Amino acid sequence: MGAAQASIIGSEERKANRKAAVAGRSVIFKIKRCDGPGKPWRWESFKVPTEPGSNVISSLNWIASNPVTVDGKETTPVVWDSNCLEEVCGACTMVINGRVRQSCSCLVDEYAPREGDEIVLEPMSKFPVIRDLWVDRSRMFDALQRVKAWVPIDGTYNLGAGPQESHDHQQMRYALSECMTCGCCLDACPQFAEEADPKNWDKNFIGPQAISQARLFNEHGTGKRLKDERMDTLMGPDGIQNCGNAQNCVKVCPKGIPLTESIAAIGRSATVHSVKKFFTSK
Repeated sequence: MGAAQASIIGSEERKANRKAAVAGRSVIFKIKRCDGPGKPWRWESFKVPTEPGSNVISSLNWIASNPVTVDGKETTPVVWDSNCLEEVCGACTMVINGRVRQSCSCLVDEYAPREGDEIVLEPMSKFPVIRDLWVDRSRMFDALQRVKAWVPIDGTYNLGAGPQESHDHQQMRYALSECMTCGCCLDACPQFAEEADPKNWDKNFIGPQAISQARLFNEHGTGKRLKDERMDTLMGPDGIQNCGNAQNCVKVCPKGIPLTESIAAIGRSATVHSVKKFFTSK
């Protein structure tokens, strides 16, 4: 069975579960917990009453107000990160039933439609854990700085209107711009290794998120002024050549960003850039 077919089947199954969800049921949330960096892990389970249409975040809010495990033991409230609650900020990313995704858009009805069903929550595995389900995603923003993922506007304020672009080109770049730096693609990527020490972040695969954002700004009429610098970074150690083409990234991206297309496009640009440097000695 192909990945696309499996994804379709999984989606249809979740839709069926949502329709068959039993009102007024209780769901078991099994949560992987840790009190801080370097502290031991433990599992705790909570029985949560569920309303139709509720999401994982609302269930975590209930647990925070009632931090008592299924065996009656009082514990500390579970810690997690969230902000927009509408799959825009990327902060609430976690591993749910073995698959990385946003918890704000994860409906309990789709994963646990019956009384006593279990949902397992874990923090992302490729980022340092601050506490419980809350991780430090600073590594992703460091990667954006490394590829200069911005438009250089200094000195352009008096140059008149900016460059125009076609509708098709706008649509292509808009799809790339939807990235919310959530970390799903990196957590699923087998080449992206766990690394807590900031001194070693530039010694590991930079990841599909930064590669796609480099493409976004390389395609911008003004942003492409920094294209050579971005390409030098991506062609350096642990850059684009470290991609193993597993394609896990595009399968888990909540925004459906064509990450593998971006990796291929940057790969072609890297070839052109290397030939250009060879003949210009730059």
